[in-house]
Amino acid sequence: MNILVVEDDAVMADLLVRGLREESYDVDLARDGGTALNLSAANSFDLVLLDVMLPGLDGLEVAKQLRERGEQVPLLMLTARDALPEIVRGLDVVADDYMTKPFSFVELLARIRALGRRNVARRKNVLEVRDLILDTTSFRAFRKGIEIHLSVTEFRLLELLVRNHGRIVARSAIFDTLWGNRRSIEENTIDAFIRLLRKKIDGGAQSKLIQTHRGFGYSVGAPN
Repeated sequence: MNILVVEDDAVMADLLVRGLREESYDVDLARDGGTALNLSAANSFDLVLLDVMLPGLDGLEVAKQLRERGEQVPLLMLTARDALPEIVRGLDVVADDYMTKPFSFVELLARIRALGRRNVARRKNVLEVRDLILDTTSFRAFRKGIEIHLSVTEFRLLELLVRNHGRIVARSAIFDTLWGNRRSIEENTIDAFIRLLRKKIDGGAQSKLIQTHRGFGYSVGAPN
């Protein structure tokens, strides 16, 4: 498991990093919120231990920005303040768990293991193709960390293509999956939704994800 520790206190940071490495975790350290966001953008972490009181961007703002750009990494907030309103604020910005200082390192390890198991389950509901992320639980889509607002039908169409990444999905399969036996749907309805998706997903991007295969169907990515 690759863990990012975000802690500005030198003593606490050293204890966390050394203790976690002794437990065979891979650990990176950030001492402020800006560095944490940059490291998270450049690396794939399995967990972030995030102190609330940080210089510059505080931990709550870091958590908010991570979620806004679509990162689903589990967040375990650490703080010396144990007031209930502060805990609620942390969880409201989509933190996954919360511990107040001082805490038992044994308990911290147990929380990390629990979040690791939860993350495995959550990843089954997150689909990724290059810089495109779909969360099939919340019906949210992100490209390059920017949320793309899709209708339910647009999302279902994109999900179908992403689940078949690298394969051509026939028009008939799209029709059956999205509309079933409702034969009143016009044939060009699929074309209209593909155009909408292209505008939202590929508009302005150098790398185009949605491909047309005339006479066959559509794909996300080139077919294998």
